[in-house]
Amino acid sequence: MSQKINVAIVGLGFGAEFIPIYQQHPNANMYAICQRTESKLNAVGDQYGIDVRYTSYDDLLADPNVDAVHINSPIPNHAEQTLKALRAGKHVACTVPMATSVEDCIEIVKATKESGKKYMMMETVVYAREFLFVKELYEKGELGKVQFLKASHQQDMEGWPDYWPGLPPMHYATHCVGPVAGLLKLEAEYVSCFGSGTISEDLAKIHNSPFAVESAHIKFKDSDLSAYVYRSLFDVARQYRESFEVYGSKKSFEWPLIEGEDPVIHTAKKPEHEIAEKVPTPDYAHYLPEEIQHFTGKGVYNLDENAHLSFVQGGGHGGSHPHLAHEFISALIEDRDPFPNAWQSANWTSVGILAHESALQGGALIQLPDFKELS
Repeated sequence: MSQKINVAIVGLGFGAEFIPIYQQHPNANMYAICQRTESKLNAVGDQYGIDVRYTSYDDLLADPNVDAVHINSPIPNHAEQTLKALRAGKHVACTVPMATSVEDCIEIVKATKESGKKYMMMETVVYAREFLFVKELYEKGELGKVQFLKASHQQDMEGWPDYWPGLPPMHYATHCVGPVAGLLKLEAEYVSCFGSGTISEDLAKIHNSPFAVESAHIKFKDSDLSAYVYRSLFDVARQYRESFEVYGSKKSFEWPLIEGEDPVIHTAKKPEHEIAEKVPTPDYAHYLPEEIQHFTGKGVYNLDENAHLSFVQGGGHGGSHPHLAHEFISALIEDRDPFPNAWQSANWTSVGILAHESALQGGALIQLPDFKELS
């Protein structure tokens, strides 16, 4: 395919990680960048040889040459910038989460349908090598019948800037909701969540959110499956962990307890001492065009002077970045929904938002909107 998509990246902190990937993707043209701070805009533009530069997001959206925007701005801006882009006739890829309210998630799903444009939430975990490994086991039938799914995202965010201090744990839950919903492409129907422990008073008062840990059970629609996810951000002693575990009738996959160790596969009906086995996770660069395969192993932020906290703490996000960019571009070229699409992204994001509401209500069951119906 010779078609190329003109991509504009919005936000050049973490967003700069994707510039060389789009530059080397055979079906992408890394066309424009947007950043409010002009000095940073020009520094990045000069570094990567990008001539089209905007300090105004509205001016960027007015450019008829822009086919798609990849939004990497702060979380509070995601919904507004996504809606503006869709209504301006641009396809949208947006870093997680989709929005900070269920109402905005509904608006984005509706705007995607009304505009006829594509939306993709760039959830790293469902393109990380560990998830792709489990997905391969599932699709080959090696797991047997999936019986239960579990995931966690624990992180010490002390010292992070802007909107992070005191954030309710489940308001940033897509890294653990995405894989448990995404493996079998399930739709969360309702959620119940408990808060546990307390964070310091100065942090708790920012969002009126006292909990150190929030743990939720998710019931999936038209399925016999449920999942368990838990999150912590402050005042909990834990090495960074984005874990994903799946329990099947034939085999189960468990995340290592310590970063850098191999995951464990449990195989049914073996002698007890042979059931558990540590297995290295293969890379899945072969899923990608040859030009961008090398990005599964390294990226911009492997360099010490460019070390972005989310990339360093997240262990390189499992080599997911080139897979995300490739899925987005491929969906536009092939005129199909990307994964996750708008309604799936809204479902995953709203699980976390409503889980926090449930925790504030002592674990009340809260139903999710039917985003699929709206799409």
